Amino acid sequence: MYFYNIDNHIVISEELIPDALEISKEEINNRKDNIFLAYKKDPLKYRSLFKIVNEDILNYASENVKLFQREKNHLENYPNWLKSAILEGRAYFINTSYPNWRCFLDKRYEKKRYKIHIVGLGDVGGILATGLKILGNNIISSLGVYDKDENKAKRWKYELSAIKDVNSLNYPEVKVLEEDEVFNCDMFVFCVSVGVPAINAGVKDVRMAQFQGNQKIISYYAKKARENNFQGIFAVVSDPVDLLCKAVFLESNKNSKDEMDFKGIPSHKIRGYGLGVMNSRASYYAKDENIYGNYDTEGRVFGPHGEGLIVANSISNYSPILSEKLTEKTKTANLEVRATGFKPYIAPAISSGSISLIATLNDNWHYSCTFLGGIFMGCKSLYSNLGTVLEDYYLPDSLYQKLVETENYLHDIY
Repeated sequence: MYFYNIDNHIVISEELIPDALEISKEEINNRKDNIFLAYKKDPLKYRSLFKIVNEDILNYASENVKLFQREKNHLENYPNWLKSAILEGRAYFINTSYPNWRCFLDKRYEKKRYKIHIVGLGDVGGILATGLKILGNNIISSLGVYDKDENKAKRWKYELSAIKDVNSLNYPEVKVLEEDEVFNCDMFVFCVSVGVPAINAGVKDVRMAQFQGNQKIISYYAKKARENNFQGIFAVVSDPVDLLCKAVFLESNKNSKDEMDFKGIPSHKIRGYGLGVMNSRASYYAKDENIYGNYDTEGRVFGPHGEGLIVANSISNYSPILSEKLTEKTKTANLEVRATGFKPYIAPAISSGSISLIATLNDNWHYSCTFLGGIFMGCKSLYSNLGTVLEDYYLPDSLYQKLVETENYLHDIY
């Protein structure tokens, strides 16, 4: 192993890093800084950056849902400097297969207020922007809104600017954007949706029906993000979020010859927001149907927010029968709303969108989908400048096998 000081960060690499300042192992033992373990891993199978909470993950050739399964630590097999860093939350993995990996050594650890830009001001985009304006006064500095329909953007600027509480002076400023400004932000939120089935269309998986049209549009913005050297979070709210996140990853990391060069958006900065509302719906049905009283503390959701969804009634007291019932109720909740003659977009815009986006910026636990071995998998996680932390559990075999099935399903469809 090689030991380096790169931009005042400790980097330990399995390979020689040209033009980097070497340091001694003793210096590492005497410092309490973050430690980055640098490995070359296939970016199509392995994350770009993450916090190391279990050292065994460094031995995986590729990543998969076993990361949700809590393993016994084997810290006794590792040097003291690594044991201390992991136990103290100072150890991170960084993937040097990305040509721009040094950019991941982010120097901005201090809290700040963020600039968020929203593209697409339809049903979801407008409600999501409203939630951000109301809830984000302490974390959001400004909201930029953009839509191909200029009058939509103007309308939401006027409406959002008139939402204020006399007890607060920190509400974010609202600005109408030109298209060439959309990536001048800390978080880009994609809310464009085309081809949404009509109320009476009888479509079972509405989100999949939108994939083809939304993929074309999001691929355009993914390439624009690369052209603009976008360094922020690319947040996907349009359906289906997991597949559109993968489209962003693939398209932004291709060069002009359509070859993967991984100079676009790294996987840890692409996140999809659709699972928050499924957790909220599961909580509602658990109480309304008296399925399981402790869902809010013990229950979890995984995977897509459509076909492939997994709702666990409890992680500690898992019941396959109760969980299947809860999964079916949650998965078909949107059809119940549609049966009333309305599209189900308000709860998704707030629970999956506004609330989860703010939790992301606050480094708080939330539901979103994140890169995992070549797919984007929905789960409970938290995000920071230094990557994602996945919640892990002691999973029963039957629940773990369901995670494997959903993982395979996501690999198969895209």
